[in-house]
Amino acid sequence: MKLDGVKVLDLSLFLPGPMLTLMMADHGADVIKVEPVGEGEPSRHIGLSTGGQTVWFRNTHRGKRSVQLDLKSAEGQAAFWALAAEADVLVEAFRPGVVDRLGVGYEAVKAVNPGIVYCSISAFGQEGPYRDRPAHDLAVEALAGLVALNEGQDGKPAMPGLMAADALASLTALSGVLMALLRREKTGRGDHLDVAMLDSLMAWTPNATGPVFAEGRANVPKAERSWGGAAMFNLYECADGKWIVLGGSEVKFAANLLEALERSDLLDYARLPPGPGQEPLRAFFRETFRTRTQGEWVTWFEGRDVCFAPVRSLKDAFDDPAVSARGMISRDAEGNAVVGTPIQFREEPGRVEPRAPGLDEHRGEGWRA
Repeated sequence: MKLDGVKVLDLSLFLPGPMLTLMMADHGADVIKVEPVGEGEPSRHIGLSTGGQTVWFRNTHRGKRSVQLDLKSAEGQAAFWALAAEADVLVEAFRPGVVDRLGVGYEAVKAVNPGIVYCSISAFGQEGPYRDRPAHDLAVEALAGLVALNEGQDGKPAMPGLMAADALASLTALSGVLMALLRREKTGRGDHLDVAMLDSLMAWTPNATGPVFAEGRANVPKAERSWGGAAMFNLYECADGKWIVLGGSEVKFAANLLEALERSDLLDYARLPPGPGQEPLRAFFRETFRTRTQGEWVTWFEGRDVCFAPVRSLKDAFDDPAVSARGMISRDAEGNAVVGTPIQFREEPGRVEPRAPGLDEHRGEGWRA
């Protein structure tokens, strides 16, 4: 596998760091999770459990090993340095400054392991005015302007459905770690990667920054393409109270749909910019989609060249045979479900190890030979 022989020391908690190291473990990296004294990784105790482990923990720590260290003790420090001296990558997600106070910051680790790729993930980065502010995903999304974009038709912001700040920070960090490992092949030197959740979110706003950069104003989500201003990129309620989406605003899709609905006379509305001008087409779709159930519309759209999908639950999504066919769900020996790896290579496919470690299960093992 692509990362065979890469040794990763993971001091992070919750989602961004653990998901980063999970993806590395899926592709061969040897990941040792350093858990805090006491109850260990918090996700061991959050949410529902199956088979004696929480679903959250199993799906972020499967395929890793666990050691529990008190980095404030001499014993814990000695164990840490034995591992750090052999590591290729170290991931931490403490508040900025904490690792230095513990004596395990980048400069200290670099002094004994010059090739270390040291990845720090935080809400607002290691430097900057917000450096010391506490925050989890929701607060970061709010400060990034994304909660305001997640506006319902009632004009009020809604709770985000995905931990986008965590997710994008994790993927940004993964990209940076792999870049640093690639560069190390030529120079022999590691680096310190400073990933901020806020930065990671704001880097992914090119489709939303038109009003901000071109006109110096705030977004009006309901009038814009991505949040309901386009009739062909919108949510519609069905006769049974369930919902469907039209998810492609290209005119060719509008032409195909309106021809099938015998209303090609409305096509010019789809050619207008998103916003109030498209309201007659939105109104037609609202009225039309209320005439049949979601299931009936799924059948009706079958084989038509239109970007369409039913709005379904997460359970329904994981029950979809197409998800299983892509290897995105599997089960351990006891039948507990685990999420698969999204990075799929032809020649060296990843390996989903469904088992997650017990707390401190691998103390004293060091790295694999």
